Amino acid sequence: MDLSPIGREALEKREGCRLEAYRDSVGVWTIACGVTTASGLIKVTPGLRITEAQADDLNARAFLKYAGYVKAAIGDKPIAQHQFDAFVSIVFNIGPGAFQGSTFLRKFMAGDPKGCADAILLWKKPAEIIPRRQAEADQFLTPYAKALPKARRTDRTPIAAPAVAKPAATPAPDPLAPMTGKFLPSAPISPPKVSTQPAPTGGLSSAPSPAPLGFWARLHAALSRKAA
Repeated sequence: MDLSPIGREALEKREGCRLEAYRDSVGVWTIACGVTTASGLIKVTPGLRITEAQADDLNARAFLKYAGYVKAAIGDKPIAQHQFDAFVSIVFNIGPGAFQGSTFLRKFMAGDPKGCADAILLWKKPAEIIPRRQAEADQFLTPYAKALPKARRTDRTPIAAPAVAKPAATPAPDPLAPMTGKFLPSAPISPPKVSTQPAPTGGLSSAPSPAPLGFWARLHAALSRKAA
């Protein structure tokens, strides 16, 4: 299991995405969607700037890495997608060490989801993190089929459902593809047109001349005329 598109959307809304290094609420230099030097993916220094494409790549690698921390911590314990996504959001914020030693993880492993959600709310420092933590607890308890998560509980609406790209139409293979490596667009093949106009009577005919008769055919024709 990995972070779902819904989980990623919620996490990005919670973190925000900035292309220039900034200090977070506790003074740690941060860039992209909450990525810090502690991620091991980049060294964030004052004045650092990245492009949007670099931010997308950095976020994807960071989310994958932190999802790995969750998988390592829960092992073979069954977990729903909304619960997994909530855990990735939390570990991304508090760090893998704090996550592994947390009460809420122990509650989850003991089969107590309500106790787990209550323990998530204990992570409430600094105070501005509380609405996010409440939303993560709600996300943990609520299947996506019932409701999409909010970035913060105080938000009026949940996150928007991520758009799902439609697969591109598959082109029809070119019969010569093994040689040309090209593909042709699908299109109906029309039969060749046959002219219904008679051949011209004067001048040279455009129709091909009949092939000359062979020896045995000429002999047979001569004997037939003699017999007549």
